[in-house]
Amino acid sequence: MGLTSRPLEYVTIATAVVCVALTAWLWPRFAGRGARAWLGRLGSLAVTQCAMVAALALTVNAHFQFYGSWDELLGRGDEAPAALSDVPGGGAGAGGASGALVEPAPPQGLDRVHGLPAGPPERTGKVESVRILGRRSQVAGPAYVSLPPQYFQRQYARQRFPVIVAISGYPGGSFLLAQHLRVPQTAGDLIRRGTVQPAVIVMVRPTIAPPRDTQCVDVPGGPRAETYFAKDLPEALTRHYRIGHDPSAWGVLGYSSGGTCALQLAMRHPRVYSAAAALSPDYRVVNDPTTGDLFGGGPAGERRMREHDLMWRLRNLPRPEVSVLVASSRRGESNYGATRSFLAAVRPPMRAESIILDQGSHNFRTWRRELPTALRWMSGQLSFPQDVVRR
Repeated sequence: MGLTSRPLEYVTIATAVVCVALTAWLWPRFAGRGARAWLGRLGSLAVTQCAMVAALALTVNAHFQFYGSWDELLGRGDEAPAALSDVPGGGAGAGGASGALVEPAPPQGLDRVHGLPAGPPERTGKVESVRILGRRSQVAGPAYVSLPPQYFQRQYARQRFPVIVAISGYPGGSFLLAQHLRVPQTAGDLIRRGTVQPAVIVMVRPTIAPPRDTQCVDVPGGPRAETYFAKDLPEALTRHYRIGHDPSAWGVLGYSSGGTCALQLAMRHPRVYSAAAALSPDYRVVNDPTTGDLFGGGPAGERRMREHDLMWRLRNLPRPEVSVLVASSRRGESNYGATRSFLAAVRPPMRAESIILDQGSHNFRTWRRELPTALRWMSGQLSFPQDVVRR
């Protein structure tokens, strides 16, 4: 059974209930003072506690999708096949031929998301579960891809759509973006109202080597997360979907560590992403117990860490020609002071705007309040149609 499957969740809960019942029933038999009674009490407590913790952990994981499979939980990351370097361009829909850089995938929790489009895709749009293969980074990342109704309509058949790469916080994934942040549902509602232009939204997680938090950084001798997001992901998507090729059609959005990634990617790769919306981001990447050593030692490691400090980049490097939106709260968010400093340091040709709430904590309730404004802002930054498909 899969790690997030309902049968496993129900079996584990049932096992915990049975263990509690057996412990209560058998406890009088272990009332003596001998070794057997002591071992019986200790054993029943240990088994019951393990069963309860396992049931709780599986239920929480199924709800938040921190880990989507046993391989992720055990640190056995999937790798893309070496033959990817010779793959020709893909089609304009989901589920390409064998060897494509975007492959159809099992639901990956998509079947548990509430409020997704239901009906003919030309009327409601469609959300797909896929794996995106990295030709350079040699990894396969899970993703949801939300396609607007216009993508399937005849009058738009030759037009390329803008694309928004939405990145979750760590350790969550696409499921949190869809179920708790409600990115495709919110975007779909705004598109129907005509307040944002139709766009393809690709929902991904910030790590490419779970359970390690790779923070969208190329680790020396390790996972190449920055390469995946800045080169592999755009290459795979443009080969497979009918989306724009120019940076003016590409934006990146994220919350928490995903927001940090969004800013890093736009400021470090302005020829890929022309806009970034970051909800509750940090403005530099540092090592911690979840990341391990991201930069390596010596002067080269210090240089790499410094270059991932966005305030240092604004003070010491040419400012990139990108637009950014950052969100924070005066009360409840620890990054408010850093956000003010970041906004004050931005100069042309870089442009910055902000969402500052009076109060809001580091949680989905706050981010859901900010998301519609962020999507409307992003829609104003990206061009549509970016170009047309030539036949």
